[in-house]
Amino acid sequence: MGEFSPFHWLVVLAIVVLLFGGKKIPEVMRGLGEGIRSFKDGMHGAGSGAAQSTQVSPPPPPAATTVTEEKK
Repeated sequence: MGEFSPFHWLVVLAIVVLLFGGKKIPEVMRGLGEGIRSFKDGMHGAGSGAAQSTQVSPPPPPAATTVTEEKK
């Protein structure tokens, strides 16, 4: 139960590639990076002590649709 050798890391990497596939790994890492960035931003905002108000603009009204009746 000592330190990990380079061989151990290669085995772990091979298992990860087998589980997720080569195309999925960049997407997972990108999502992880965004999550960490969001967490850091949240911690930075909470640590400043300033109350930040989030202003959410209301959604635009639905487009008016006209229904015409067809004459038979």
